[in-house]
Amino acid sequence: MIHGAKINSGIYLVIDPSMEEGQLIESLEKAVSAKPCALQIWDNFSSPEQVLPLICKIKASSKGSEIPILINNHPEWAELLDLDGVHFDELPPDYNKLFPKLKQQRKLIGMTINNDLELIQEAIQAKVDYLSFCSMFPSSTANSCDLVEFETVQKTRKLTSIPIFLAGGISTQSIAHLKPLEFDGIAVISGVMKAADPGKAISQYQHLLNDLKK
Repeated sequence: MIHGAKINSGIYLVIDPSMEEGQLIESLEKAVSAKPCALQIWDNFSSPEQVLPLICKIKASSKGSEIPILINNHPEWAELLDLDGVHFDELPPDYNKLFPKLKQQRKLIGMTINNDLELIQEAIQAKVDYLSFCSMFPSSTANSCDLVEFETVQKTRKLTSIPIFLAGGISTQSIAHLKPLEFDGIAVISGVMKAADPGKAISQYQHLLNDLKK
């Protein structure tokens, strides 16, 4: 775990552990070289037996990079494998007890949100470290998310100064449509991990993100 890890602005990389392992590690090593601001391991493992050894390989692939590594939905894995944090797809029923424990362990806490402002306010009050909106555009990897209304993002920005990430269907072509919004970064899966050169893909996204904020 990175001592005092925090989430910065930039490209938040989500990796799908159901990818063929050799390709996953090769793509990840190239992606890490371009310094995404964080790395989230989606809990989409092919089998329970795969979980621990694959997470260890992912950690080894990014060793020394100072990139925070978060696991999706499983605080017990974050604790067992000394990861930097947990990203939740929804607010856990026991968050009043769980979140203070994670904070005590110095884990980052992130959460996926949509158009429910009441839930957004609850997450902010629960002191999550960042929020991730899903889905901004139609997406094959975020097909369980309703499309986010731009107005919801704008209202959320007025409620909090914590980092806001946008996710779902954000390509190098569609990113320009996010210009009216104030946010800190974008979360990408297939746009990077399925690219011929994942490192170059991250750099391209980062360049477009920088242009958007000028």
